[in-house]
Amino acid sequence: MKLLHIDSSPLGGNSVSRELTRRIMGQWKAAHPHATIDYLDLAKDAPSHLSMDSLGFRSGPDATGLSEIQRRENEVSERLVTQFLAADVIVIGAPMYNFSVPSQLKAWIDRIAQPGRTFTYTEKGPKGLATGKTVIVASSRGGVYSTNPALVGLDHQESYLKAVLGFVGVTDVRFVRAEGVAMGEAAKAQAFDAADVVIRSLTATPANQPEAALAA
Repeated sequence: MKLLHIDSSPLGGNSVSRELTRRIMGQWKAAHPHATIDYLDLAKDAPSHLSMDSLGFRSGPDATGLSEIQRRENEVSERLVTQFLAADVIVIGAPMYNFSVPSQLKAWIDRIAQPGRTFTYTEKGPKGLATGKTVIVASSRGGVYSTNPALVGLDHQESYLKAVLGFVGVTDVRFVRAEGVAMGEAAKAQAFDAADVVIRSLTATPANQPEAALAA
């Protein structure tokens, strides 16, 4: 089994999502001691946002005649999409920023959502190619969105991640959620306690076996 651990928060030791991914990885490694692990810290090593030089993926004959900038950008996209495709389990730290995900995480998604590599279009519409993977999202939120009817419509964080991962073929997407972490220390502690319950259940559910309760 190969795991890919991704953090995206720039808050370092103060990051809730980083603490969640640390706990998830600890639990997963204990249950799968022979797993190999790659780590990607997008706060330190984020790909640039898409531009005319980086938009699209070029391989084979399409990779000829590229400028030096285009060649370098193409290499970044190739490295990231290859790393993603090689992983069986991906753990993503994804804090909510302004109702969505951090821009550095979005930049990574833009690099791995590559036609011909992770999805394709058929006569029946789009088809995901990155199948057979489990993604565990460590979701942190300052407020409570999942159970508040007035705020649930503002969630473009978890809903976006589930949609874009499903688009590239990942149907086993599980959320470990800590929300309300900005609503006082008691609420924050309660959020971690609730997240720990879900984290402990992850090892009881084999990778690539969807568990609806984990994504609730």
